Amino acid sequence: MPADATSPKKLRSNRATLTHKAGYALRHPAKVVPYVRRAGRDAWLRMKHPDHVGYYRAVMASDTRRSPEAAVGSRTHDRWLALGEMQFDYLVEHGLRPGHRMLDIGCGNLRGGWRFIGHLDPGDYYGIDISPDILVAAKRTLTERGLQDKLPHLTITGDLTLDFLPDAHFDVVHAHSVFSHSPIELIDQCLAHVGRVLTPSGFFDFTFDRTEGTEHQVLREDFYYRTETLLALAEGHGLHARFMDDWETRPHGQSKIRVGRAPLTG
Repeated sequence: MPADATSPKKLRSNRATLTHKAGYALRHPAKVVPYVRRAGRDAWLRMKHPDHVGYYRAVMASDTRRSPEAAVGSRTHDRWLALGEMQFDYLVEHGLRPGHRMLDIGCGNLRGGWRFIGHLDPGDYYGIDISPDILVAAKRTLTERGLQDKLPHLTITGDLTLDFLPDAHFDVVHAHSVFSHSPIELIDQCLAHVGRVLTPSGFFDFTFDRTEGTEHQVLREDFYYRTETLLALAEGHGLHARFMDDWETRPHGQSKIRVGRAPLTG
């Protein structure tokens, strides 16, 4: 997502409309063919996988075969490094420290995860993902970075009920570029269960593609939500939630919300 994606004009755009698509095609003719290919893949995978997790697992398998770094949204290795560093620096600034236990939802190929693993004590990083292909790539990153002695947990999952994890265990839960690819039902499922695995003073940070217009999706891959929708969803599950304004200065393009069991102070 480009760095100006949170500009007022972009926030009001509905990328699913024919008008927007036609205008975008005229401005970016070189992207028409890749979009048509993506739309064709979307139609085929929708037919094969009517459930969203099965669908997106197939998307990740397709993308990971070409490039694990591109599969997690990084077009170059330098961008992969920069986005991981951005995630890491932000959470460290907000109090992530050795001795904390962290759950990284949608850990991918450890774009940010390898930094978290190095920062935390052995065994205190838990990464989960729906894609077995990207988790194989994550193990490769772990090996390349020489972090085997940190003993991270890397686990495949088929939903976001987090039912295999213990109560009140994690100080920090993190989901970067996960809800931007998730229908509202999957986000609701996560928010319904994340409070159980958080410590009383813990927090859950997640990014999302923000719109100030009509909520919409592009194909079945990209979802755009209003901030108030996600805040209300979290609060409906008894969580305290707030929009993280200081994240908006980061050159990423997505927005961030933090939720916790207790009122948020940091």
